[in-house]
Amino acid sequence: MESSSLLTLSVPLFVILVVLEMAYYRLHPDEKASGYGVRDTAASFAVGAGAAVVDIFYKAIALAVFVALYELTPLRIEVTWATFPLILVAQDFCYYWMHREHHQIRVLWASHVVHHSSLKYNFSTSLRQPWTGLTSQIFYIPLVLAGVPPWAILLCGGINMLTQFWLHTDRIGRLPRYVERVINTPSSHRVHHASQGGYLDRNFGGILMIWDQLLGTWAEETERPTYGLTKNIDTHNPLRIVSHEYVAIGRDLIRATTWRDRLRHLLGRPGWQPGHLTDEAAGHSDRPTGQAATERALLVNRDES
Repeated sequence: MESSSLLTLSVPLFVILVVLEMAYYRLHPDEKASGYGVRDTAASFAVGAGAAVVDIFYKAIALAVFVALYELTPLRIEVTWATFPLILVAQDFCYYWMHREHHQIRVLWASHVVHHSSLKYNFSTSLRQPWTGLTSQIFYIPLVLAGVPPWAILLCGGINMLTQFWLHTDRIGRLPRYVERVINTPSSHRVHHASQGGYLDRNFGGILMIWDQLLGTWAEETERPTYGLTKNIDTHNPLRIVSHEYVAIGRDLIRATTWRDRLRHLLGRPGWQPGHLTDEAAGHSDRPTGQAATERALLVNRDES
């Protein structure tokens, strides 16, 4: 449970940094920056607190599964000062695919959408974590089967999350180009949180940006991002923030007329709707239908009810 302990111990530092950033905004206002909102910040803290509680149970389940699989595999990788950095890089590669698939598969997006739900972009935004994060752990099973001790995987996960806190700010500009293309930075992560078309589904890396560079998902920050979802939920209710996409999936499953459509509502790209449904009937008035819907879904793939 090293990762949970690591993140818990870091909470006071998170709070201090949020307060300092709020003070900086007050002393050096910027009308173009997203800034802070009282209700938005309170919602982020509430969502983060809930996530911290449920994450204890999820990590316990993941650890139990990892230990069982670790006992079954004959492979062993000893954790030393030399191998730990390599394990961290391998964990970050798995994180890239976990993050990418949570944007591509709707039932996974229903969990991850929580993190993208705020119209603000500041340190408190990093606290918006899902209450259904168990699916994330599935992507680290290859590391277990390769012989990496479960505790090392969870510890690397905690380190990965810690390194991403500082990314959630628009008060740190673009760093030198050679830095931006290698490691994750506030500029790269602002692109990831943006909702305009050219920025959607980009920059999935946690610590490193080399995976996005190699796999064609990296984008450079050129215009000021617009944060939030392609269709925002307009609420500060923590319960709705963490559940709204699951509710939307439930409605679509009830409305679906074939098992194929039900399967696509779960495993298809977010925003997908059967071609025979009209926009009004589907409840997605901003989405085209038929072939146009399929084509636009390749870009606009984040949606809610």
